[in-house]
Amino acid sequence: MDRELTQKERNSARRRKYLPYIIGGTALAAGLITLLIASRQSVDREDLLITTVDSGTIETSVTGSGSIVPAFEEIINSPINSRIIEVYCKAGDSVDIGTPLLRLDLQSTETELNKLKDQIQMKNYELEQQKVNNSTRVSDLAMQVKVKEMTVNRLEAELRNERYLDSLGSGTGARVRQAELAFNTGKLELEQMRQQLANERKVTAAGLSVKNLDINIARKNLGEMSRTLDDAQIKAPRKATLTFINDQIGQKVSEGEKIAIISDLSHFKVDGEIADAYGDRIRVGSKAVVRIGRNERMNGTVSNVTPLSRNGVISFSVRLDDDADSRLRSGLKTDVYIMCNVMEDVRRIKNGSFYTGPGSYELFVFNGNDKLERRSVRLGDSNFEFVEVVDGLNDGDRVVVSDMKRFINATSVKVK
Repeated sequence: MDRELTQKERNSARRRKYLPYIIGGTALAAGLITLLIASRQSVDREDLLITTVDSGTIETSVTGSGSIVPAFEEIINSPINSRIIEVYCKAGDSVDIGTPLLRLDLQSTETELNKLKDQIQMKNYELEQQKVNNSTRVSDLAMQVKVKEMTVNRLEAELRNERYLDSLGSGTGARVRQAELAFNTGKLELEQMRQQLANERKVTAAGLSVKNLDINIARKNLGEMSRTLDDAQIKAPRKATLTFINDQIGQKVSEGEKIAIISDLSHFKVDGEIADAYGDRIRVGSKAVVRIGRNERMNGTVSNVTPLSRNGVISFSVRLDDDADSRLRSGLKTDVYIMCNVMEDVRRIKNGSFYTGPGSYELFVFNGNDKLERRSVRLGDSNFEFVEVVDGLNDGDRVVVSDMKRFINATSVKVK
């Protein structure tokens, strides 16, 4: 009589039944993993950017970042403390010379202007009054001098008569001495009066000069206030594009506060920044290449370099050879290459996103037509087009310069 199988025996029989299938599945999985790993170590040729090592000239450069800005931009500030009454334009409008932009409250300024006009009128009246008074005083003194001159002439005649009488014996020495004393006293008094007249003329002339100067100062203040009042009629100073305007009606503005900006959007320049470590390589007059997008480049010249470093960077400006190019847009970000030095007959490769500065790199180089091998390479200076090869590559080597980060742990890669 057959005995009944235990549970343990039944499980063992089941494993023996399916063992061939389990072994086959494991082998299939291992094969798939191997195939997947192999596929990950290969790359399509169409996905690669390849450059060939050659020898030639490199005009080395340092790289900075930049932004396209209008070549001309003027900030319009409020000439007075006031508030905005009306706004006639909006940002983005094209304006001509004299186009009204906005209106400020000018009532208090106009009152001050009228007050200053009245003050000048009053000063003119005071000047005329002083001229009359001066003329009266000078005329009185001049008349007194003439009268004194006549008196002295009379005393001189009396002196001559007394001397004549004394020579005839009809006169006395006492009378002669008395006549001499009177004559000499009269001459001194006449000299004193003449000096007083001269001094009075100088004083009156100086007083008139002070009054005239005071009036001239008041007139200059009036002219300055008139110009300020005219400037407060906020108008466009030239033909350009309005890029900013304070359009908050009723808002108070202080003297010197920015209320509008106009820009010439037909001509542009580049404002750039570069690490201060390269400060000795950039100077006014240096040639520059500005890259817009991936492949578009424009030539220019460094026109200004700030003498101070701020937050580790130096600011500079580039004047473009063609500053009216249709590709230029205000605010567009750019890469700026500043030309520094020329190296002749050096080994070089094409520049690419892989290059971040002189140093050591791990690059993939073709070994045959369908295999890439990792190679340690030392690179030097560069410009926007080429990178100097210091060590690790030979002329004719074909090097991959596209992104190969996914093969960071691979020593070789197959090319499909």
